[in-house]
Amino acid sequence: MNHEHNTSLADARRIIAAGEAKATEIGQPMNIAVVDVGGNLIAHARMDAAWIGSIDIAINKAFTARMFDLATADLAKQAQPGSQFYGIDQSNNGRVMIFAGGIPLVRNDEIIGAVGVSGGEGKQDQAVAEAAAAAL
Repeated sequence: MNHEHNTSLADARRIIAAGEAKATEIGQPMNIAVVDVGGNLIAHARMDAAWIGSIDIAINKAFTARMFDLATADLAKQAQPGSQFYGIDQSNNGRVMIFAGGIPLVRNDEIIGAVGVSGGEGKQDQAVAEAAAAAL
């Protein structure tokens, strides 16, 4: 596969490093996961003292952002009772996460993967994910 149309391991390492830097800056250890264009895990890092339960959540936030090409925070707004995507979190064998912290990765106006962050409050997860994605 052409590197231009997919997230590489080098990209993933750079994205994770940027996320770690932001998490350190805000004082919240995080799990940071990067998936490729197909939603498959490329790399994951659990910072020291980050919640073990958030490993799965970070990976699935990245998966969700790629599967729907939408930030998980935006999907969450549309997944509330009475909204068009209510119940979507039950799809894909329960892998769909409707918490902030998953962001598609874009290169040349094309989605090439996603990053997922979990371990803090939603606004913290989102801030770390944004910093991580910006490193692409």
